[in-house]
Amino acid sequence: MTKNRLLTKLLPFTNPFLLTLTGLSYTLGVGIARYLGRADSPLSFWLGLGWILLLALAMNLLTVYFTPHNEPILAEETIKERNWVRAALFQISMALLGGVALFTIALFQSGINIMAIIFAVIIFILAIIYALPPMRVVTSGFGEQLLAILITIFTPAFSLTIQMGDVHRLLSAVISPLALLAVTAFLVLNFPTYKEDLKYERGSLLLRIGWERAISLHHILILTAYFLFAAMPLFGFPRALFAPVFYVAPLAFFQIYWMQKIAQGASPNWKFLKFLAYSVIGLTLYTLTVTFWMR
Repeated sequence: MTKNRLLTKLLPFTNPFLLTLTGLSYTLGVGIARYLGRADSPLSFWLGLGWILLLALAMNLLTVYFTPHNEPILAEETIKERNWVRAALFQISMALLGGVALFTIALFQSGINIMAIIFAVIIFILAIIYALPPMRVVTSGFGEQLLAILITIFTPAFSLTIQMGDVHRLLSAVISPLALLAVTAFLVLNFPTYKEDLKYERGSLLLRIGWERAISLHHILILTAYFLFAAMPLFGFPRALFAPVFYVAPLAFFQIYWMQKIAQGASPNWKFLKFLAYSVIGLTLYTLTVTFWMR
């Protein structure tokens, strides 16, 4: 296999789905600041976005770089190809972390506030804990929860505080159901790799709780998330802010139906199931982001 083809093989390791969620979640935080009339720093927006995306990309690549030696990185790889890919992943990751350092300096020069610094430090620590040994939470059975917290809670908190200097209770209202939907999505994505995870003894939420409990948890998380969205007006938040997420609800409820069919023995269509998982969390994040930016 030529080096050009090997480089092409590296592209899926960037995990475009997680990068998209991270970018949307970051933009959502700034959208909340705009809605509150306190988004007044375009430079900080772009610096923060560059910082978080480079860090997320480095985390994704380092997650693959630290794959145990008993697990393949590429299908039907040779030892030479594996070593070359590992070296490339390491070098690219170090370059990305160098970019993170440069963006960090630029953020300090732009006058980043103390709350945003605190959230940035937390995000960096969580990314390291997720991907790198000895913690390497990604294969501990708690990786899905940590990833959901990182993307849907701390990322928008970081972008919001960059603009405002503090947090607002509207952020809590938005991120609570989003975190539940993110855990649901990552749980669903465990199902297509179940046999492989079992073979290589990778820890995942699905393996830790078992597929029967995972199906029930999946249903509960989705229903709870939409219950929270529906209940937001009771806590004094405008109904119009959360109404658009219910355009995505049919997909979410169809996902419940599809997962229940699998539990009853139906032949799974993993590609379609992954599409549903991507769509529910992705479109929910997108609709909320657009709503806050447009209002």
